[in-house]
Amino acid sequence: MTVATEKKLPFDWPTFAYIASIHLVALLAFLPNFFSWSAVGVALIMHWVTGGLGVTLGYHRLLTHRSFQVPKWLEYFFAFCGTLSAQGSVIDWVGLHRIHHKYSDNSPDPHDSNKGFWWSHMGWMLHEIPAEKDIPKFTQDINSDPVYQFLSNYFILIQVAFGLFLYAIGGWSFVIWGVFVRLVAVFHCTWFVNSATHKFGYQTYESKDHSRNCWWVALLTYGEGWHNNHHAYEYSARHGLNWWELDITWMTIRFLEILGLAKNVKRLKT
Repeated sequence: MTVATEKKLPFDWPTFAYIASIHLVALLAFLPNFFSWSAVGVALIMHWVTGGLGVTLGYHRLLTHRSFQVPKWLEYFFAFCGTLSAQGSVIDWVGLHRIHHKYSDNSPDPHDSNKGFWWSHMGWMLHEIPAEKDIPKFTQDINSDPVYQFLSNYFILIQVAFGLFLYAIGGWSFVIWGVFVRLVAVFHCTWFVNSATHKFGYQTYESKDHSRNCWWVALLTYGEGWHNNHHAYEYSARHGLNWWELDITWMTIRFLEILGLAKNVKRLKT
C-alpha cells in the first residue's frame, strides 16, 4: 500500500532574492550614520500610508471585497499607496486573497494555515503555487484596467522613484528607514494576518476555518487582526464588531462616508 505525498512545489528564487535583499538592506538602520528621528518619523508615517491606507483599506477592503465604493480617482490613489508597499502586483494581490477566502484553510488556499505558521506567514510566497494560474479568473473586474496594469507592471520602478525622492529631501537615512525598514515592517504586519490570526486569539463566529481575532495583529494592521469577524462576514467594511475591537480602518472609512466620498458602505445587519 502506498501513501500519496504532496507534490513538492518549485522554489521561487527571484522572490526569495527580492525579499531577502530588502531585509538585508534594512539592517543598515542599526548603523548610527543612518539614524535620525526624522527618518523614523518618515517610516512611521509611510507605514500608515502604505500599510494602512494602501494595503488594509485599498487592496483589501476596497478592491478585494468591495465593501464600499469611492470615486475612481480616490480608488486609484489608495491602490497607488498599496503599490508603495512593494507586495507585488496589485492584481495578483487581489486575486490571491479572493482565492484565500474561497478556500480558506483548505489545500487550494495559497497560505493554508494547516501547513504551519512558517508556510502561512511567508513560505508560500517562496514557491510557485498552483493558485497563481487562477488569478485572471478571480480578478476580471480589475485585470483589464490600464491603471492597475501599470501599477502591477511597474511597482518596483515606482518604489525606486519614491526612494529617489526621499534621498533628495533627507539623504540615505530617509531611504533606509522610509523605504527598507518600513517595507520590512509592512511586510510582516501584512503576513501576520495570514499566519498569526489563523493561530492566536479567540473565535466569536463559526467561519468554517481557523481564523481568529487577535488584538495585537489588529493594532499593527489598523484593524485587520479581527480576522474571525472578517471571515464570518467578509464583505463587511467594519472588522472590529465589538466595542473593544479597535478598527482604525473602519474609522477612516466612516470619515470618508461622512465627507460623502465613501458610498454603499456594507455593514453587518444585526
